[in-house]
Amino acid sequence: MEVKIGVQYAARELVVETDESSDAIEKLVTDALTNGGALILTDNKGQRTVVPADKLAYVHIGRSVAGQVGFRS
Repeated sequence: MEVKIGVQYAARELVVETDESSDAIEKLVTDALTNGGALILTDNKGQRTVVPADKLAYVHIGRSVAGQVGFRS
């Protein structure tokens, strides 16, 4: 699953590839926002990304699209 995270006052978004389901990611985001803690995601390589919940601008959860090269019509 590909997760794009917008952080307030940051020009670029964070992109994390994870094996978690979209429902599990949504629960992590909701819990972080409700509790005022941090959103912690672990990617496919075992690395963790930690974002303070009060700095989240948006979280986009979608399928990863691998191997697209060239033009599409």
